[in-house]
Amino acid sequence: MLESIHNIDVKAEIAKLKNLNCAEDDVFFQAMEEVLLSILPLFESDEFYTKMKSHSILKRLVTPDRIIKFKVTWFDDNQNVQVNMGYRVQFNNSLGPYKGGLRFHPTVNEGILKFLGFEQILKNALTGLPIGGGKGGSNFDPRGKSDFEIMKFCTAFMKELSKYIGPRIDVPAGDIGVGGREIGYLFSEYKKMTSSFEGVLTGKPSFFGGSVMRPEATGYGVIYFTRRMLELEGKESLEGKICTVSGAGNVALHAIEKLQQLGAIPVTCSDSRGTIYDARGVDLPLLKELKLQKRVSLEVYKEEHPEAEYIPVSQYPKEGHAVWTIPCYAAFPCATQNELTLLDANTLIDNGCHSVSEGANMPSTAEAVHTMLKSDMCLAPAKAANAGGVATSSFEMSQNASMSKWTRDEVDAKLEAVMIDICENVSATAKEYGVEGNYVDGANIAGFKRVSEAMMAETI
Repeated sequence: MLESIHNIDVKAEIAKLKNLNCAEDDVFFQAMEEVLLSILPLFESDEFYTKMKSHSILKRLVTPDRIIKFKVTWFDDNQNVQVNMGYRVQFNNSLGPYKGGLRFHPTVNEGILKFLGFEQILKNALTGLPIGGGKGGSNFDPRGKSDFEIMKFCTAFMKELSKYIGPRIDVPAGDIGVGGREIGYLFSEYKKMTSSFEGVLTGKPSFFGGSVMRPEATGYGVIYFTRRMLELEGKESLEGKICTVSGAGNVALHAIEKLQQLGAIPVTCSDSRGTIYDARGVDLPLLKELKLQKRVSLEVYKEEHPEAEYIPVSQYPKEGHAVWTIPCYAAFPCATQNELTLLDANTLIDNGCHSVSEGANMPSTAEAVHTMLKSDMCLAPAKAANAGGVATSSFEMSQNASMSKWTRDEVDAKLEAVMIDICENVSATAKEYGVEGNYVDGANIAGFKRVSEAMMAETI
């Protein structure tokens, strides 16, 4: 049962915030509640935070600076006018310019973007880099659209978004549905409108000033974090171990790539239609061809590898995901939020899984997280484990500001160093506040400490 800590009643604060917001914010409340409950040890042991009630730090932290909504109208290939909604949630800039991706997906709404933006604040704080938190996107669905239609939409979207962003104000990047192609279209329109070649977007193609290794950064970063976490917790390395990965986007594909480079054996991937299980290890070149070039269903994988198993969504366990039924040493949910359920968590535990590292944003349900934390497995939360993408985006901002270009080896070394630093900071913070081995609480406390101290300084 929650109690008031130094006159801050977290349970009452959560209830008040729920009453003030609409029903579509459920996923935001899930993220908010996890963080607020995690930081209780901070209030119990650190006198500095007794001042927070008068500074309204908790209320300020969970309330966006602004939410921008706009209509996007564009012509499809049949010259019909289509209408979508565009959003940018500028959540918190206490540590630096708003930083966070753009998501183009039919499920996008204000509540999902508030959740993603809130997570981004703490994730960005954990990197130690000077970047704040934000998120944006549209309910536009790029699937099935021609390149010309996607270009027309991106052009119309940027006409509105350009009013609110800038290299020292808000620097968006990519996310689900927004890759190098979309960022290129967006940046091209920004240049036409402003006549300015500046680092207003990250994840750009290299000839537009993009950083090498940005597509790989999140997936590689998850593996760098996991490798260090396993070392700190005294567990065996990933070499030679069976690993399961969900998703088939940039994060999943590059997590698979780095796992293979380290000698692990990733055997699964998935998309919205089903899961591939290849016991010999997945064929990464084929996966990249199917998902990055042809943009087709994973079912086509079996045409090249008939011995592999394709599991359509219709055959998934009720309230579960097929990927997590495969016995493994380490699991990497890299698809979307709440994809790993309580049933999945129990299945992983029963199958002897030693580690779960979240490549997607909040891919585990609250019940799954609670269950995994009670087990002996290591759980690497998304805001720490998948911070490699935004860290490399910050590297791109630095390169753009100085009009310089770093080599692949330089970026990779900086990325690995940041992920190791985050992992060690999270581990040490968890130990300092009496929750040793709990990387979820450690990440929440470490990220909260950095951003809240900056917020306190703004009002003292």
